[in-house]
Amino acid sequence: MARPKGGDSVARKKGGGAKGRKNRPRQVYIFTEGEVTEPEYVDIIVAKGTPAVPGRSVDCHFENENAVGKHRKPYAMVKDAVRTLRKVEREAKAAGLKQDDDWNWPQVWVLFDRDDHLNITEARQLADKEGVKIAYSHPCFELWRLLHYTNYTSSFGGVCTDANSRLRSRPGFAATYGRQVRTVSEQQSKHMREEQVLSADGQRYASAKKFAQKINAAQLPVNPEKWDPYTDVWCFVEDGLLLSGY
Repeated sequence: MARPKGGDSVARKKGGGAKGRKNRPRQVYIFTEGEVTEPEYVDIIVAKGTPAVPGRSVDCHFENENAVGKHRKPYAMVKDAVRTLRKVEREAKAAGLKQDDDWNWPQVWVLFDRDDHLNITEARQLADKEGVKIAYSHPCFELWRLLHYTNYTSSFGGVCTDANSRLRSRPGFAATYGRQVRTVSEQQSKHMREEQVLSADGQRYASAKKFAQKINAAQLPVNPEKWDPYTDVWCFVEDGLLLSGY
């Protein structure tokens, strides 16, 4: 799997007939609320993860790497993602791809948190209407990271700093200064390390997914803004990146 740079697109993959289409990587276009954590997480698991089907791969394109301000808010990201989706759909059709070919048809994903954002429900509704995929965490992405260490079912009251504090007490969140070992700061903890998510037997991911599914099942379906805690990042891992684990 790879993370292309620059102007890579579905259109550049044109040609090769049926065999070429079968072997081409799926193009996945990603918008992330976080500037650091989520992209670093994706880079790690794409490099180290296990493809669900051997030989099938994904090219990841981070679409809002330079975005600031409102363009990293959930509703605005979804609106930007819709424009990207329409563009790559046109490219896919020009390249001879079929929309019912789930392995090759491009996908556009938006990863965002509840935090204190407005228009969460509207963002989800727009994404569903337009075909944009989303991965949503309440209160924030740190919950998904925390579930790689332990089950957690209590409410955070919508406060991400509590999730971050609990996360930083876990193995893999220490920095060495001379002979002293200190817990990293909240800012430092935004950077991902492989040992925070990977395990030799893949059980860390399997446990995180199991814990997430359990807490999600306990939420009422009416208002996603009140789901606390909640995360479905595992859907992005499997349905978007075509990984069975990492």
